[in-house]
Amino acid sequence: MSNISSNTNLQAYRASVLHFQQDPAFHEQAYAWHEDGLLIVDGGKIVAAGEYAQLHASLPEGAEVIDYRGKLIVPGFIDTHIHYPQTDMIASPAPGLLPWLETYTFPTERQFADINHSAQVAHFFIDELLRCGTTTAMVYCTVHPESVEAFFAESEARNLRMVAGKVLMDRNCPEFLRDTAEGGIRDSETLIKKWHKRGRQLYAITPRFAPTSSDAQMQLAGELAQAYPDTFLQTHVAENTDEVAWVKSLYPKARSYLDVYDQYGMLRPRAMYGHCIWLDDADRARMAETQSAVAMCPTSNLFLGSGLFNFERADAQQVSLSLATDVGGGTSFSMLRTMNEAYKMARLGGTYLPALRMFYLATLGGARSMQLEGTIGNFVKDAEADFIVLDPQATPLLARRTGHTESLDELLFALALLGDDRTVAATYAAGKLVHQRQAGHK
Repeated sequence: MSNISSNTNLQAYRASVLHFQQDPAFHEQAYAWHEDGLLIVDGGKIVAAGEYAQLHASLPEGAEVIDYRGKLIVPGFIDTHIHYPQTDMIASPAPGLLPWLETYTFPTERQFADINHSAQVAHFFIDELLRCGTTTAMVYCTVHPESVEAFFAESEARNLRMVAGKVLMDRNCPEFLRDTAEGGIRDSETLIKKWHKRGRQLYAITPRFAPTSSDAQMQLAGELAQAYPDTFLQTHVAENTDEVAWVKSLYPKARSYLDVYDQYGMLRPRAMYGHCIWLDDADRARMAETQSAVAMCPTSNLFLGSGLFNFERADAQQVSLSLATDVGGGTSFSMLRTMNEAYKMARLGGTYLPALRMFYLATLGGARSMQLEGTIGNFVKDAEADFIVLDPQATPLLARRTGHTESLDELLFALALLGDDRTVAATYAAGKLVHQRQAGHK
């Protein structure tokens, strides 16, 4: 390790260190686990991660070592599907997806024409993400360009790696939330040119879902996605049986709901599809073939009664999977609580989901799904230093359970099933401390 810089700004963090190189579902040697580990950071990038005994002697004189022994350092969580404008309507009662949209979602989103309101919500929303250990998210804004400007301004001020986009929606929605086919695309292109790859910000072309975009808007969105191939694309598909039936009535010639997007050129790398519950094997094969990815949203799916994601069929087709909260359909910003729901959803569907895989899906799985491996998601050299510190003693019950775990999988399982925002002792983005849990908050 003689190549470590003598820069005295270099920082090192001593704790147990865990990160992934592969999906544990398909590889035996999928992760690196250093029980007494050291993570070395310089200039917002990872220098090295390994055993303390091997790395500490290589540190330059004067290098700061922050002692988190007794805690676990993992890459920052990556939430691949979340709606920041729905922060204020989280936990709103409704008998299903479509009435929930009409009663709560659309009226709440109306307020985001006001950039000051957008900025205030964006500030709280990002605070909440960091408190829960989420350092990267794929974020839906509203139809209003002001909502995107406010979000990116807040994220840029904190130097976070975020992806966001203006919702495209020109039919089957209230007039007060309706853009136009051409106007929505024009606004999106303006935002792409301003924000995509500006610092750590990335843009996602964001048709809300097929029923709320006209043929003309879908066509133009697909063309925009082809014109800017390094942008992201995010939307919803096959979340709910009523929604699937609605899409069938709107697009009777399409083979499936997913096929609607395919016909408009929207299946491609960096395309993230929320939910994907009511797909068939032909759909899954097409997603794998095009490197389109799934954002699984278990908390939201259970809350809205949408259905159970089929892990077995997705894995058989080797579809790229990631984990997402889907706030405000999801009822928690915490990826730990989302793992809890994912585990139960998998069990109800006949699949056992080991804790190692849940942590993979929330870190490197998200990065791979977003085509950002090597940038975020693990601790390879020169990756961005986004990481979190998890406290196995954050609550009395968690401390009691983790006090006698006998394997890494047991420890991670306890964190996933019993953990929440209180488990996150600290959050770092680009090597800077951006959240620290106050002592005594249990």
